[in-house]
Amino acid sequence: MKATKITALLLSLAILVSGCASSDGESESSGSGSASETSSTPAESTPPVSYAGEMRGLSVKELVADMKTGWNLGNTFDANEGETSWGNPLTTHEMIDAVAQAGFDLIRIPVTWEQHFDNETDYTINAEWMARVTEVVNYAVDNDMYVIINCHHETDWIKPTMDEVDSVLPKFTAMWKQIAENFKEYGDKLLFEGLNEPRIVGGSNEWNGGTADNRQALNVLNKAFVDTVRATGGNNSTRALLITTVAAAVAESAMKELEIPDDPNIIISLHAYTPYDFTYEDGKDLFYYDDSVGSSIDWVFNLIDTFFTSKDIPVIITEYGSVNKIIDFSVVPNPRYEENVKWVTRYLERAKQSGIPCVWWDNGYHFSGNELFGIFDRNDCTWFAPDLVEAIMNVYK
Repeated sequence: MKATKITALLLSLAILVSGCASSDGESESSGSGSASETSSTPAESTPPVSYAGEMRGLSVKELVADMKTGWNLGNTFDANEGETSWGNPLTTHEMIDAVAQAGFDLIRIPVTWEQHFDNETDYTINAEWMARVTEVVNYAVDNDMYVIINCHHETDWIKPTMDEVDSVLPKFTAMWKQIAENFKEYGDKLLFEGLNEPRIVGGSNEWNGGTADNRQALNVLNKAFVDTVRATGGNNSTRALLITTVAAAVAESAMKELEIPDDPNIIISLHAYTPYDFTYEDGKDLFYYDDSVGSSIDWVFNLIDTFFTSKDIPVIITEYGSVNKIIDFSVVPNPRYEENVKWVTRYLERAKQSGIPCVWWDNGYHFSGNELFGIFDRNDCTWFAPDLVEAIMNVYK
């Protein structure tokens, strides 16, 4: 199985898919609205191992206050078989340039690492994979963006239970030691996020805070992450680190029982697709924005304020978004499209009141595919949802 995964990675790197490469500005997509499958050669040479960067001496509260709004490079480096294996094109410098030029000053790069260990003895991360992740981080650094990198889709082996946590720790800490060493000299605009939605898949209360045992084990993992990064020294001694709740949930039990390590440079990472029946569903439950949607948004941020921001503990919503609600594209203007504009305006205005930057989950899929959160066309560097992007930016003007 490991050989298959490594082979898939090498193939994806050898037969690269270009993004935003058409000279006339036309998309090279087959029309699915997600990803191009046109092959090309790599646009970039091997990147430097590290960019030396500045640590400005900001507190994490000041650091978060300096951020405005963010975008996720989803379904890319977190794709199980390699960067393009879930249908998105190869990430290019031009793509990240376009995201920055639109006004996003924060990018989250989800990364799945376990499939790219060269062996299961010392858990060495494949050098080509590390170099490629570094290359794309550098695209964002070139644009003076804040960057969050994490470990993503690792729930098959990172089990937050007290019975299993001790067996997880050697692999978990070996992974984070290598990541931290690789990015050791980067400045304070690079942040590490220890875990993404840690939980027991199919377990009790999976998406709403898990069990007391899950929460206790997660505290062990969060502390191990912080200790491992700090031990690498250099800029990692004071780098901002993000820890999270079980499933990154905004749930009272999850937030109440989260133990924050005794460290001045910790930020809380949470996910809030709020309300779920508006942001995820195709309209069967709640298609139009109304007062109940706004009330749900207020409830979530009030809860976050209670446990964190009112105590001067900074928070970043590292995933939020609402699926594309257009069913019939022949209807112009489409009133359903406007519902997400109303929603994102209310959501971000409320987040801004609490000083919480939010990072849109973009999986690349807008017209077809699983969960249509895509707002950026990676094939031609244009926006599927320009009105929504404008609404996001208007909150921060």
